[in-house]
Amino acid sequence: MIELSLRNRQTDRAINLPMLRRLIRSLLDNEFNAPNAQLGVHLVSPREMAEINQHFLNHEGSTDVITFDHAEDQASDDIYGELFISVADAVRQGREFDATWQSELVRYVVHGILHLRGYDDIDSADRRLMKKEENRIMQELEARRDLAALEKRDKLS
Repeated sequence: MIELSLRNRQTDRAINLPMLRRLIRSLLDNEFNAPNAQLGVHLVSPREMAEINQHFLNHEGSTDVITFDHAEDQASDDIYGELFISVADAVRQGREFDATWQSELVRYVVHGILHLRGYDDIDSADRRLMKKEENRIMQELEARRDLAALEKRDKLS
């Protein structure tokens, strides 16, 4: 059973939370084959991200995504963890890498779940392997879904 908690504590962008919830559930169920997942996704401001980064990782400043793996059995296929995502960083990096912020946001979700699946990006060989898998998943997602629809728009526009 997939248990997903999605919390939006940022105001940088209006996000279609029901669509993001469906997308994450689909990723967990189909792409990561994780029918037993407990995942918390927190969309946070750069200030909150910087506080989390300093407190838990002793790093200064905001970052795009921080993953906490709460699984007791690292050999299990189950996913049990939390992702903290800075939407403002997605906006900034989207501009930098000529991508939409919505695509960057989804990339951070994929990146975080890959960490929960045991991928790492500490050394260059592992980072290349993780990036290759991240890119593969993103290409498949972008071919099937309109990620721009993650931007919540007023009904009048």
